[in-house]
Amino acid sequence: MVNEGRGRLFRRKDGKFLIYLPKDLAEDRMFPFKGSESIYVKVSFRLGDNKVLIEEWKEPKPA
Repeated sequence: MVNEGRGRLFRRKDGKFLIYLPKDLAEDRMFPFKGSESIYVKVSFRLGDNKVLIEEWKEPKPA
């Protein structure tokens, strides 16, 4: 089981930021995101902390 790996955050020439995840980590059976398609994610952090939280973006259900 691979539950951590060395990734990379980088800025492209067009100004967009990307996060690279190692293949072994992303393909581990316990990795929380499944599938080969791209998905929308929610990215958040706390002021003064050096951690980033990435969660699957879930649209609110219509009332």
